Amino acid sequence: MRRRAVLQMALAICSTYGMSIRRRADAAPPPELSLPAGAPEVRLDFGVTGIERWTRIDGQWALEEMGDAPSGKRVLVQRATTNEFNVIVAPEGPYTDLDVAMKFKPISGHEDASGGIVFRFAAGRYYVVRANALEGNFRLYYYDRGRRQLASARVKAPTLGQWHTVRVVAVGDHVQAWLDGTLSLDHRDTRFQSGRVGLWTKADSITAFADVVIRGVKGGGS
Repeated sequence: MRRRAVLQMALAICSTYGMSIRRRADAAPPPELSLPAGAPEVRLDFGVTGIERWTRIDGQWALEEMGDAPSGKRVLVQRATTNEFNVIVAPEGPYTDLDVAMKFKPISGHEDASGGIVFRFAAGRYYVVRANALEGNFRLYYYDRGRRQLASARVKAPTLGQWHTVRVVAVGDHVQAWLDGTLSLDHRDTRFQSGRVGLWTKADSITAFADVVIRGVKGGGS
Protein backbone atom coordinates (compact mmCIF):
# COMPACT_ATOMS: atom_id res chain seq x y z
CA MET A 1 0.00 0.00 0.00
CA ARG A 2 1.37 3.42 -0.92
CA ARG A 3 2.46 5.80 1.80
CA ARG A 4 -0.21 8.35 0.77
CA ALA A 5 -2.95 5.72 1.08
CA VAL A 6 -1.71 4.79 4.55
CA LEU A 7 -1.77 8.46 5.60
CA GLN A 8 -5.29 8.92 4.26
CA MET A 9 -6.46 5.86 6.19
CA ALA A 10 -4.91 7.19 9.42
CA LEU A 11 -6.60 10.58 8.95
CA ALA A 12 -9.96 8.88 8.38
CA ILE A 13 -9.60 6.88 11.60
CA CYS A 14 -8.75 10.02 13.59
CA SER A 15 -11.75 11.84 12.12
CA THR A 16 -14.10 8.99 13.03
CA TYR A 17 -12.96 8.35 16.59
CA GLY A 18 -11.66 11.72 17.73
CA MET A 19 -8.16 12.57 18.83
CA SER A 20 -6.68 11.57 22.16
CA ILE A 21 -3.38 12.98 23.35
CA ARG A 22 -0.63 11.30 21.32
CA ARG A 23 2.70 13.10 21.20
CA ARG A 24 6.44 12.48 21.05
CA ALA A 25 8.23 12.35 24.38
CA ASP A 26 9.95 15.66 23.61
CA ALA A 27 6.73 17.50 22.62
CA ALA A 28 5.03 19.84 25.04
CA PRO A 29 1.66 18.70 26.45
CA PRO A 30 -1.38 20.83 25.63
CA PRO A 31 -2.00 23.66 28.10
CA GLU A 32 -4.47 22.72 30.81
CA LEU A 33 -7.87 24.37 30.73
CA SER A 34 -8.88 26.42 33.74
CA LEU A 35 -11.91 28.21 35.13
CA PRO A 36 -11.99 31.76 36.51
CA ALA A 37 -10.38 31.95 39.94
CA GLY A 38 -13.65 32.95 41.56
CA ALA A 39 -15.73 30.02 40.26
CA PRO A 40 -17.59 28.56 43.27
CA GLU A 41 -16.85 25.03 44.45
CA VAL A 42 -19.30 22.41 45.73
CA ARG A 43 -18.14 19.27 47.56
CA LEU A 44 -20.64 16.43 47.59
CA ASP A 45 -19.49 14.29 50.53
CA PHE A 46 -21.68 11.19 50.78
CA GLY A 47 -20.48 10.70 54.33
CA VAL A 48 -22.25 13.93 55.29
CA THR A 49 -25.13 14.49 52.86
CA GLY A 50 -27.72 12.17 51.36
CA ILE A 51 -28.90 11.85 47.76
CA GLU A 52 -32.55 12.85 48.26
CA ARG A 53 -32.16 15.84 45.92
CA TRP A 54 -30.31 13.85 43.24
CA THR A 55 -32.22 12.72 40.14
CA ARG A 56 -32.05 9.01 39.31
CA ILE A 57 -32.29 8.56 35.54
CA ASP A 58 -31.63 4.81 35.56
CA GLY A 59 -30.01 2.40 37.97
CA GLN A 60 -30.10 1.22 41.56
CA TRP A 61 -28.24 3.94 43.47
CA ALA A 62 -27.88 3.89 47.26
CA LEU A 63 -25.54 5.07 50.01
CA GLU A 64 -23.53 2.30 51.68
CA GLU A 65 -20.85 2.12 54.32
CA MET A 66 -17.50 1.00 52.96
CA GLY A 67 -14.39 0.42 55.04
CA ASP A 68 -11.95 1.81 52.49
CA ALA A 69 -13.99 4.91 51.63
CA PRO A 70 -11.59 7.71 50.62
CA SER A 71 -13.16 10.05 53.18
CA GLY A 72 -15.75 9.31 55.82
CA LYS A 73 -17.48 5.92 55.75
CA ARG A 74 -20.33 6.24 53.26
CA VAL A 75 -20.10 6.04 49.48
CA LEU A 76 -22.63 5.99 46.64
CA VAL A 77 -22.99 2.56 45.00
CA GLN A 78 -24.75 1.60 41.77
CA ARG A 79 -25.91 -2.07 41.79
CA ALA A 80 -28.32 -2.48 38.84
CA THR A 81 -26.96 -5.00 36.31
CA THR A 82 -29.58 -5.13 33.52
CA ASN A 83 -29.75 -1.55 32.21
CA GLU A 84 -27.85 -0.30 29.19
CA PHE A 85 -26.62 2.75 31.11
CA ASN A 86 -27.09 3.91 34.70
CA VAL A 87 -27.14 7.65 35.40
CA ILE A 88 -27.76 9.79 38.47
CA VAL A 89 -27.64 13.61 38.30
CA ALA A 90 -26.64 16.00 41.07
CA PRO A 91 -28.96 18.90 41.96
CA GLU A 92 -26.34 21.63 41.43
CA GLY A 93 -26.18 23.66 38.24
CA PRO A 94 -26.81 23.93 35.39
CA TYR A 95 -23.23 24.81 34.44
CA THR A 96 -21.63 26.07 31.26
CA ASP A 97 -17.90 25.86 32.00
CA LEU A 98 -16.98 23.36 34.72
CA ASP A 99 -14.24 21.44 36.50
CA VAL A 100 -15.47 18.16 38.01
CA ALA A 101 -13.61 15.39 39.83
CA MET A 102 -14.74 12.19 41.52
CA LYS A 103 -13.33 8.94 42.85
CA PHE A 104 -14.72 5.59 41.78
CA LYS A 105 -14.10 1.94 42.62
CA PRO A 106 -15.14 -0.69 40.07
CA ILE A 107 -16.35 -3.54 42.25
CA SER A 108 -17.47 -6.13 39.71
CA GLY A 109 -18.78 -6.71 36.20
CA HIS A 110 -18.34 -9.24 33.39
CA GLU A 111 -19.60 -7.13 30.48
CA ASP A 112 -18.48 -3.80 31.95
CA ALA A 113 -16.78 -2.51 35.11
CA SER A 114 -16.78 1.23 34.74
CA GLY A 115 -17.32 4.63 36.29
CA GLY A 116 -17.83 7.95 34.60
CA ILE A 117 -18.63 11.64 34.95
CA VAL A 118 -21.72 12.96 33.18
CA PHE A 119 -21.67 16.68 32.35
CA ARG A 120 -23.87 19.19 30.53
CA PHE A 121 -26.87 16.94 31.16
CA ALA A 122 -30.09 18.54 29.88
CA ALA A 123 -33.29 17.05 28.43
CA GLY A 124 -31.76 13.57 28.51
CA ARG A 125 -28.70 14.55 26.47
CA TYR A 126 -25.19 14.68 27.90
CA TYR A 127 -21.46 14.09 27.60
CA VAL A 128 -19.75 11.36 29.61
CA VAL A 129 -16.09 10.56 30.25
CA ARG A 130 -15.60 7.03 31.51
CA ALA A 131 -12.90 4.55 32.52
CA ASN A 132 -13.43 0.77 32.38
CA ALA A 133 -11.52 -1.80 34.43
CA LEU A 134 -12.02 -4.39 31.66
CA GLU A 135 -10.48 -2.25 28.90
CA GLY A 136 -7.26 -0.32 28.49
CA ASN A 137 -8.91 2.85 27.23
CA PHE A 138 -10.32 6.12 28.53
CA ARG A 139 -13.14 7.63 26.47
CA LEU A 140 -15.36 10.65 25.87
CA TYR A 141 -18.87 10.07 24.49
CA TYR A 142 -21.98 12.09 23.84
CA TYR A 143 -25.47 10.68 24.43
CA ASP A 144 -28.53 11.79 22.47
CA ARG A 145 -31.00 8.88 22.17
CA GLY A 146 -27.90 6.74 21.63
CA ARG A 147 -24.24 6.85 22.58
CA ARG A 148 -21.49 7.96 20.18
CA GLN A 149 -17.75 8.03 20.83
CA LEU A 150 -15.90 11.32 20.41
CA ALA A 151 -12.37 10.56 21.64
CA SER A 152 -10.38 7.67 23.08
CA ALA A 153 -6.96 7.25 24.70
CA ARG A 154 -4.99 4.13 25.53
CA VAL A 155 -4.39 3.84 29.29
CA LYS A 156 -3.58 1.26 31.92
CA ALA A 157 -6.94 -0.24 32.84
CA PRO A 158 -8.17 0.74 36.32
CA THR A 159 -7.81 -2.08 38.84
CA LEU A 160 -10.93 -3.82 40.12
CA GLY A 161 -11.49 -3.25 43.83
CA GLN A 162 -9.32 -0.12 44.01
CA TRP A 163 -10.17 3.60 44.05
CA HIS A 164 -9.34 5.73 41.02
CA THR A 165 -9.85 9.39 40.14
CA VAL A 166 -11.49 10.92 37.06
CA ARG A 167 -11.48 14.65 36.37
CA VAL A 168 -13.12 16.61 33.55
CA VAL A 169 -12.70 20.28 32.63
CA ALA A 170 -14.94 21.78 29.95
CA VAL A 171 -14.55 25.40 28.81
CA GLY A 172 -16.69 26.38 25.84
CA ASP A 173 -16.34 23.65 23.22
CA HIS A 174 -13.03 22.41 24.67
CA VAL A 175 -12.94 19.30 26.91
CA GLN A 176 -10.00 17.78 28.76
CA ALA A 177 -10.06 14.69 30.98
CA TRP A 178 -7.67 13.03 33.42
CA LEU A 179 -7.49 9.48 34.78
CA ASP A 180 -5.55 9.10 38.03
CA GLY A 181 -3.85 12.46 37.51
CA THR A 182 -2.78 11.96 33.88
CA LEU A 183 -4.25 14.19 31.18
CA SER A 184 -5.31 11.76 28.46
CA LEU A 185 -8.14 13.37 26.48
CA ASP A 186 -8.17 16.74 24.73
CA HIS A 187 -11.11 17.29 22.39
CA ARG A 188 -13.48 19.90 20.99
CA ASP A 189 -17.21 19.47 20.41
CA THR A 190 -20.04 21.98 20.10
CA ARG A 191 -23.17 19.86 20.70
CA PHE A 192 -24.05 20.74 24.29
CA GLN A 193 -23.32 24.07 25.99
CA SER A 194 -24.88 23.74 29.45
CA GLY A 195 -26.36 21.30 31.92
CA ARG A 196 -26.00 19.46 35.19
CA VAL A 197 -23.36 17.02 36.44
CA GLY A 198 -23.84 13.35 37.26
CA LEU A 199 -22.34 9.88 37.63
CA TRP A 200 -22.52 6.95 35.22
CA THR A 201 -22.05 3.21 34.87
CA LYS A 202 -22.89 0.72 32.14
CA ALA A 203 -24.53 -2.71 31.92
CA ASP A 204 -23.57 -5.06 34.80
CA SER A 205 -20.98 -2.77 36.35
CA ILE A 206 -21.32 -2.49 40.13
CA THR A 207 -19.38 0.62 41.07
CA ALA A 208 -18.81 2.82 44.14
CA PHE A 209 -18.37 6.60 43.96
CA ALA A 210 -17.01 9.14 46.45
CA ASP A 211 -15.63 12.67 46.84
CA VAL A 212 -17.45 14.47 44.03
CA VAL A 213 -16.14 18.03 43.66
CA ILE A 214 -17.69 20.54 41.23
CA ARG A 215 -16.39 23.98 40.26
CA GLY A 216 -18.50 25.68 37.68
CA VAL A 217 -19.94 28.73 36.00
CA LYS A 218 -23.72 28.57 36.25
CA GLY A 219 -25.86 29.35 33.26
CA GLY A 220 -28.11 27.95 30.54
CA GLY A 221 -31.08 25.63 30.79
CA SER A 222 -31.78 22.91 33.34
